[in-house]
Formats: sequence, C-alpha cells, structure tokens
Amino acid sequence: MQTILFYEKPGCQNNTRQKAILEEAGHTVQAINLLEHPWTREELSQYLAGKPAADCFNQAAPIIKSGKLNPGEFTKEEALELMIKEPLLIKRPLIKIGTHCIQGFDTTVLQNLINLTPQQGTKDFTNNIGTPDLNSCPHTDNQTCKIKEH
Repeated sequence: MQTILFYEKPGCQNNTRQKAILEEAGHTVQAINLLEHPWTREELSQYLAGKPAADCFNQAAPIIKSGKLNPGEFTKEEALELMIKEPLLIKRPLIKIGTHCIQGFDTTVLQNLINLTPQQGTKDFTNNIGTPDLNSCPHTDNQTCKIKEH
C-alpha cells in the first residue's frame, strides 16, 4: 500500500469521495489544503506536465464559470503564474504517489500505479458514490461545498 499526498480543497464533496476510495483500497492519504500550500512554479508544473494549459484549470472556479476568465487564452507559463496567485483555479485533486504527480482523479491512471479495489471489511464507498463522475463539480449553481466536519 502507498502513502499518497492528496492536495484538496477542504470540504469539496468530490475530494472527500476520492480520498475515501484511496483509503478503502488500503492506502494512507495525507490531505493537504491546496488553497494554502505555498506553490512554486517548479512544483506545480510537475502536476500540469503534458497537458494543454486550458485543461489544467478548475472549470468550477467561479471566475471561470461566470465567463470572466477564459482558460484557453493562457500559455502554460501564464497559467502557472495565475494558479500560484489564485490556487482555486487549479484543477484538483493533485495527487503525488512516489515520484508520480497527477492532476485530476483519473481512475485508469491511478489503477496503473496503485490498487483501487476496496479491501475486505471496508464499506466499499466506490459502489455507493452517488455519481460516476469524480472530477466535475456537482454544483451547477456556483455554490461551494460545505461538508460538516465531525
């Protein structure tokens, strides 16, 4: 089993489901607040490598959903600079497994790196996630996720 660095927006419903899938498969998840992490260009670029700049933006960010910011207008360098200044623009989660840096929760990519099958005795959250889409924000009305902490 792996120790996984999981950069999230605390309270995000999808991030909560994503972490549960990883934990139920027996992995240790170290959650880090993506919005408060002191990003550097070098560190963030590892997660965005190989993708067009527009694909690296959080499409659910209010400024993007409102049309005030068009992700397609930025170079990769401009996108990095903007995301460092405003981390809410970063598509999440960012996941680090060993030396692998991943942006988004792509189960195919993850399954090639680690096991995602729930361990015996877990509640099998993967079959009860409510929605098969673990990347798109479930809010269509610009609300933010509010999950009560216990």
